[in-house]
Amino acid sequence: MVHSLSFLRGVGLLEGVSFLLLLGVAMPVKYLAGEPRLVEIIGMAHGVLFVLYVIAVMIAAVARSWSIRRIFEELLGSFIPAGTFVLDRRWAREIREDRANAAAGTTEAAS
Repeated sequence: MVHSLSFLRGVGLLEGVSFLLLLGVAMPVKYLAGEPRLVEIIGMAHGVLFVLYVIAVMIAAVARSWSIRRIFEELLGSFIPAGTFVLDRRWAREIREDRANAAAGTTEAAS
């Protein structure tokens, strides 16, 4: 179960960076300098990473038996600039808890 969250953290970081680059760099260059090429490049990368993020959320949701509300919260985080960075704190905490539980010999997982 830790692996699904670790994968989600990695993808969430990349998706979040690509979103911020798209909004903070590519879009201003397009509208202020009239150069749309950067939006095409970063936009495509962000689109691929967004799809991968949705897949990572679904993998974690199945592995950890998340509620519909939790899945919605995780998906909503990708629509808010820097949202995945905020969610990363939750994921890191859950990974630490899972590792502590494993070290203690319990099999409970936070959901």
